[in-house]
Amino acid sequence: MPTSQSNIKRARDVLSKPMSMAFISLIGKAIVVGAVTGFLVSIFRWIIDHTLKGLMVIYPTMAHHPQLLIPYIAATILIIFILSKILKSSLLDLVGSGVPQIEAILLNEHKMNAWSVLWRKFVGGLLAICPGLFLGREGPCIQMGACIGQLFGEKLNISEKEKRFLLECGVAAGLSAAFSAPLAGVIFLLEEITFDFHPQGCITALAAAITSDFVTILFFGVRPCLYIPVHANMPKDSYSWLLLLGILIGFLSFGYQYTLLNLRWWYSKIKLPQIYHSAVPLLLIIPIGLWNARILGGSHDFIAYVAGLDQNSNLTSLLGLFVTFFIIRFCFSMISYGASVPGGIFMPILVLGALIGAIAGVVMIHQNIIPAQCYLNFVVISMAAYFGAIEEAPFTAITLLTEMVGSVDQILPMTILTFIAYITSNLLGGQPIYASLRKEMFPK
Repeated sequence: MPTSQSNIKRARDVLSKPMSMAFISLIGKAIVVGAVTGFLVSIFRWIIDHTLKGLMVIYPTMAHHPQLLIPYIAATILIIFILSKILKSSLLDLVGSGVPQIEAILLNEHKMNAWSVLWRKFVGGLLAICPGLFLGREGPCIQMGACIGQLFGEKLNISEKEKRFLLECGVAAGLSAAFSAPLAGVIFLLEEITFDFHPQGCITALAAAITSDFVTILFFGVRPCLYIPVHANMPKDSYSWLLLLGILIGFLSFGYQYTLLNLRWWYSKIKLPQIYHSAVPLLLIIPIGLWNARILGGSHDFIAYVAGLDQNSNLTSLLGLFVTFFIIRFCFSMISYGASVPGGIFMPILVLGALIGAIAGVVMIHQNIIPAQCYLNFVVISMAAYFGAIEEAPFTAITLLTEMVGSVDQILPMTILTFIAYITSNLLGGQPIYASLRKEMFPK
């Protein structure tokens, strides 16, 4: 039978058959994975959020009472010791975001002890992120979701294909719960993990992502997790400037990729066992916190702080502040991620993107290119562009920012800027960052 006729027959068969009970059962299993993942990630998020808010009190107090630094440093050394014990037996599975490890599992290049990784990632992630390291919560959330999916699949008498689906459901549910972004969770799974739009896999992943997001709503409410009130529309004359800004973001994205992929070489110069590399960022973060505690963490609160600054202030002072923030955030994000500790890069990337947008926004406002009301527009669309170019995942970037910010008004400029930045980074030699890390971690 010719291919076209075969495709037509297959389509008719699908349309004529109701949803099978096996598929409904698989969706039910995906919902369970999503619910458990949403519950665990919500606890993880709650602890991190409240601990980082506590640092906003602790560091100013230590700045006024230096003697309190002694017990704080002692507690930090204890964290370093505990973290080294947690990492020691499963270092390869626990370092970084966990996404390269998941990719390796789905490619049959690696296997993991799901229960061991689950609790170690939970505790290790808290120990690394709560002191204020520039790490995102989404990486551990994604890997914990994958562990829950794998554990549930191992407990059931199901096929290997269904077990794979449940692990993928955990990935989508993990990102969905981390950012309250179910669509981004599914698109991330397709664009960066499986590279396969399979209807059965997509629907089960969507069921898990929706369920996990619903659970987070019970904990945190319906407000978007990075709500930025973008109400103004960019003037049409400003669209031509997106080309220049997109090219600039593409260059900066390639620089981020290049630096990140060479972190292992830099850390190899440190004469410490790898399990103790956490000592470097955990001790260096203390003077940064004493200087400005707002800059610590992933950080949602810092983006809100940048978005809330008065963009009509003195241009020189604003640019000096933003450039200082960018340099510190860039350098210490690298130091944090390269230290072989559990933690993601999504939020650190978004923070840097927000700072790029803030710099571009204040310059254009002071040059009368855009009105002051459009400052937030550039903060938001630059986050998407920087993230999309670094991750080489433009669809994930646009969907994630739309869901996180809670506005669809900036889809067109966001899409244009993300596309230009992505193409620029790609032309410079950019590559899928997680695939590169996976090949480095799991050489054939």
